Amino acid sequence: MKKILVVLLALMIVLAGCGGGNSGGSGTSGTSGTSGSSGGNSGGSDGGSSQPAQVKTMKIGVVMPKERSITQALFQFADMVAEKTNGSVKVEIFPDGVLGGDRDVLEGLQLGTIEGTSLSTGLIASHIPEFNVFDLPFLFENEERAYAVLDGPIGQEMLDKLPDVGLIGLNYWENGFRHLTNSVRPVRTPEDVKGLKIRTLENQLHVDAWKALGALPTPMSYNELYTALQQKVVDGQENPPGNITTAKFYEVQDHLTLTGHIYNANPLLISKIFWDKLTPEEQQAIREAADAARDIQRELNAKENEDSLKFLREQGMNIIELTSEEKQAFQKALAPIYDQYGPTVGADLLDRILNYQ
Repeated sequence: MKKILVVLLALMIVLAGCGGGNSGGSGTSGTSGTSGSSGGNSGGSDGGSSQPAQVKTMKIGVVMPKERSITQALFQFADMVAEKTNGSVKVEIFPDGVLGGDRDVLEGLQLGTIEGTSLSTGLIASHIPEFNVFDLPFLFENEERAYAVLDGPIGQEMLDKLPDVGLIGLNYWENGFRHLTNSVRPVRTPEDVKGLKIRTLENQLHVDAWKALGALPTPMSYNELYTALQQKVVDGQENPPGNITTAKFYEVQDHLTLTGHIYNANPLLISKIFWDKLTPEEQQAIREAADAARDIQRELNAKENEDSLKFLREQGMNIIELTSEEKQAFQKALAPIYDQYGPTVGADLLDRILNYQ
């Protein structure tokens, strides 16, 4: 009888010890994953386990299709973030505008319902007017000049303005130089633009620039553009070659003029609401991944431009390369935009960009 009592007592002690390990969610194993909601995401660490206590998901929405250089680089960014944060931050990419148009996504970042995007500086200007400076016509003569300004002190000063409107700017990716397409006639001079209904970005500077050329600008979301071209709601549009190709605008546009009138920088943006939930280590890891992915994206975009122009020629588009004199005629016609927007962007900022060494 004593032996039976001893055995029963031993079993009770063992069972009590096993049950106590689950109380409080602060045991050493952390393998169940059920206690992550009780403060588990405060440090991105699970107390020694190889897996984080709670994964922080970063949804990134863009209007571009998955084939575009920006989207392809975002997929690589996602892989690098997962590696550098040891899985504590998971990046999910949503291309093709499935989370909404650029304005919808930008608002989502400010509300904290979407965590990231890459979009044109022209759209950011609706919140911070100084960003219009980057969309002034013919501001940058080539990509190298743009990189020097954007990756330097001036570019960083502009990014530093973004937290005031609920955004964190990590760096500048690129959509590239914008060119004009239309379905009416070849365009070689500003006079050829007059009367054309041109879709523009939802940005007043872009609208005013096309008005200066005598066009009839129509701002609209990128998601609506193909149908608008197909149904002749607009005669033309302006975008880099990668967009013209992947969006199949060549199916509904006959002429492409390589105006290169605006260099389109696309900052990589993160919701400040989400950013503030990250640990300093996670923030640093994301910054490092963003810089590496930016360099990849620019290389991909250069190759994309070359391949896209070749493809568009093969599809029968009439591609017009302007002479230096013809391009100067566009520059002269658009010069008044500098006078109009100089006070908005700041004369000092514009002067620093134009004379940046």
